[in-house]
Amino acid sequence: MKADVCKEFITHPQVIEAAKNDLLSNEEYDYMSMLFKMVSDPTRLKIISALFDRELCVCDLMEVTEMSQSAISHQLSKLKQTRLVKSDKRGKNVFYSLNDDHVRQIFRQAQEHARD
Repeated sequence: MKADVCKEFITHPQVIEAAKNDLLSNEEYDYMSMLFKMVSDPTRLKIISALFDRELCVCDLMEVTEMSQSAISHQLSKLKQTRLVKSDKRGKNVFYSLNDDHVRQIFRQAQEHARD
């Protein structure tokens, strides 16, 4: 079967201009790329899932994910860099939660897509 290709090279200037106007800045695409890399790791997805409706400290996350403190801390650092999680220091403990509802929406969409 032959790939779908144009049989004749004809451009559509108005459509091209509209598509160009819809493009984001390079910085926005860089951030989106980094965001997708962050959620491409199963460990980070487990952490996001655990934090979906609650905040947890590193010790809690260690128990939930059955991983070492250094592994969890490393992943949390990456998730914080990309603004997917936030931290709140209380006394000697640091509690982590999802940064905002956008993260929940992204995660929910990915779950729904995976289940279809």
